[in-house]
Amino acid sequence: MSTSYDLIVVGSGPGGYVAAIRASQLGLKVGVVEKESLGGICLNWGCIPTKALLKSAQVFEYTQHAADYGINISGEVTADMDAMVKRSRNVAGGMSKGIQFLFKKNKIDTIMGYGKLTAKKQVEVTAEDGKVTLYDAKHIILATGGRAKQLPNLPIDNEKIIGYRKAMVLDKKPKSMVIVGSGAIGVEFAYFYNAIGVEVTVVEFLPNIVPNEDVDVSKQLEKSFKKSGINVMTKAAVQSVDTSGKGCKVSIKTEKGMEEIACDIVLSAVGVETNLENIGLEDIGIATDRGKVIVDDYYKTNIPGVYAIGDIVKGPALAHVASAEGIICVEKIAGHSPEPLNYENIPGCTYCSPEIASVGMTEKKAKEAGYEIKVGKFPFSASGKASAGGAKDGFIKVIFDAKYGEWLGAHMIGANVTEMIAEVVVARNLETTGHEIIKSVHPHPTMSEAVMEAAAAAYDEVIHI
Repeated sequence: MSTSYDLIVVGSGPGGYVAAIRASQLGLKVGVVEKESLGGICLNWGCIPTKALLKSAQVFEYTQHAADYGINISGEVTADMDAMVKRSRNVAGGMSKGIQFLFKKNKIDTIMGYGKLTAKKQVEVTAEDGKVTLYDAKHIILATGGRAKQLPNLPIDNEKIIGYRKAMVLDKKPKSMVIVGSGAIGVEFAYFYNAIGVEVTVVEFLPNIVPNEDVDVSKQLEKSFKKSGINVMTKAAVQSVDTSGKGCKVSIKTEKGMEEIACDIVLSAVGVETNLENIGLEDIGIATDRGKVIVDDYYKTNIPGVYAIGDIVKGPALAHVASAEGIICVEKIAGHSPEPLNYENIPGCTYCSPEIASVGMTEKKAKEAGYEIKVGKFPFSASGKASAGGAKDGFIKVIFDAKYGEWLGAHMIGANVTEMIAEVVVARNLETTGHEIIKSVHPHPTMSEAVMEAAAAAYDEVIHI
């Protein structure tokens, strides 16, 4: 293995490995430093294995409601936590092997160990056995990602107070769980554990769960969660957790005063923080601001030849964002002329049930920005495909600028909406208007035709409501 490269990428998550592959396609000699497993958190402990768990929960839910579809299942159907976890880990393991294959195919060197910048702008890699090797590179991309954030009053011990990694591999199903935080991680685990029979309480400090979403979406998810038996507490803050007994006693401050909830396990899902410590930023003088590396439109830091992408730079901490940043970064390094990423057109997806997908402005933000708007909403209760599939919860909401027809935002909640949001992303990228969407024939019966119906509703042309 060489010790000199055109490009070294530190971190092999969806930002790092994608950047490495694109750089190799462009003729650069590439090495990737990884301290754990290829694919990073997303592939091994985030996006992929959680979706495998959620699919297991969905299949179990189907069996619980088989009679609704005219199917009789005799005998008790149980959720096997061990088997679900095993399947999830196997899926993640298979994907990680896929990255190994892609690296081999693209002649990318994998350098296992902990990577750190040195004052001489080299990458120092400490292997598991303690051996230290120095690597030279013309260009270095930092893609070190993030980890679960810990609150001082909610210290993770991975026994009674756990983070998302432990939540994916519990050896037995708890009877009850309190989830602190209702972002994507919190609500996805709330759905999973509730679906397999755990008594779940979600505690959110802000007035609405999934607080970054349009308020109508937040209210619909809360309604769906409560219908499923999930206890939702908003405008509530966990003050302390007593773990001295067999389980946990969670003290929660609410508008009505203090409440105490007993549970087996507390899941801290209060967000992520960046992995910036001990990677040599101070040694080389890289500028940061509030836990993020400062970069330009092409991810250059203030130090020539050093770049940063993904969770450690400003912007949404999403896998697809990191991948896009990595491609733009290496294309610029290779002398191409990529366009800067449009952060106003980044889709967000949450895979609880019902699913959530959104892009662009919420109704509130559009009004605050001074737009005169047209809003269209189409409920899945009016969708033939949703009725046939037994998935009538949710809606599609679209927002247009009344003056020019610009598509300002779209907000979806319902079955499979994460597969539908890309239509809006592409349409907004092409500056498509509401009328053009209305006149684009959508297939029937599909869930996706609700996008057309919602656009029609914004212009008082909707047919099916």
